[in-house]
Amino acid sequence: MAIYLDYNATTPVDPRVMEEMLPFFGEMYGNAASRTHAFGWQAEEAVKTARKRIAELIGCRPEEIVFTSGATESINLALKGIADAYAAQGNHIITVATEHKAVLDTCAHLEKIGKRVTYLPVDAQGQIDLAELEAALTASTILVAIMMANNETGTVHPMTEIAEIVYRHGAILMSDATQAVGKLPVRVDDLGIDALAFSAHKMYGPKGVGGLYLRRRHPRVRPLPQLHGGGHELGFRSGTLNVPGIVGLGKAAEIARTEIEPEAKRQAALRDQLEHALLHVPGVSVNGPPDNRLPNVSNLSIRYVEADALIMAMREVAVSTGSACTSASIEPSHVLRAMGLPDDDAYASIRFSLGRFTTAEDIEIATQHVIHAIDRLRKLNPEWQNFVAQNGI
Repeated sequence: MAIYLDYNATTPVDPRVMEEMLPFFGEMYGNAASRTHAFGWQAEEAVKTARKRIAELIGCRPEEIVFTSGATESINLALKGIADAYAAQGNHIITVATEHKAVLDTCAHLEKIGKRVTYLPVDAQGQIDLAELEAALTASTILVAIMMANNETGTVHPMTEIAEIVYRHGAILMSDATQAVGKLPVRVDDLGIDALAFSAHKMYGPKGVGGLYLRRRHPRVRPLPQLHGGGHELGFRSGTLNVPGIVGLGKAAEIARTEIEPEAKRQAALRDQLEHALLHVPGVSVNGPPDNRLPNVSNLSIRYVEADALIMAMREVAVSTGSACTSASIEPSHVLRAMGLPDDDAYASIRFSLGRFTTAEDIEIATQHVIHAIDRLRKLNPEWQNFVAQNGI
């Protein structure tokens, strides 16, 4: 059985989450919008409980949570909805070159309909220059969209400092926190974030459900809805609520709130164990910062080995070359390119992402498979043989 080290792509549903969801597929099947009978009241109460649990996790009020089908929809609602709602105040949006495609592709759409978008560059660690952010803000800037934690490298942006700059210029700060919520302490008031997207399946909940936090005071953020028909979720997102999914998301949030700190420490230790083993292999290096990153992520360049070939050569270990949403692309990672990696190194890069069910034994076995596969593939590469001869390895 393969060892799963691709938790940033998706997580297994925690058994405790599954247990809480199951009744809502059977006997508790009411529509949360049916407020005239007990079946609807039961569903409505379950949604209310989930909303409260999520609010407790990210430090907001329950009524500031809008349920969606996942982070991609949340991002679209935030970006398009804010651009529409604040069009009279300006048409300028700022984001970062290393954002997830859900942000970049939505920004590309907004550019096609007349919005102006600035894409901030990053340094070799994947961090933006705060002075460049401040210089990019203008009187027409309505929105700044910066992800809290990068999905490929784990780079964590200094959201509090970013928020202070954005606030001074009167713009709205939106963050794709899909990889941060449930892994890091995320408190929207402390961080100064005005809109925040997240997804259940990145924190041991079900696929197909997520949410969007929208600040209701100082400032009041009211994007125009992108789905119409029924006025659900305070009019922000019409459509019958996915009650089982929402229940699962709520339970996942409750579990995360109590387990974030010990799990972060445990996973960081396992990540360090993995890196300690693999960085002893010549030609292996870490992409991203050594410290300001997610505790569960290690993005490694393994020179003289193509990442796709390495993945195929070690089917016992489930890893990826980057975002699952762009896995069909034959281009090197846009994140690594933006960080200045040459194409050869970007093509040779693999993301290991650990999770709640990863063990020290998993890491030990996985690193043995990886090292063995590297050795087999490099023996077939004349460039590696030349490197060995020249360097006496």
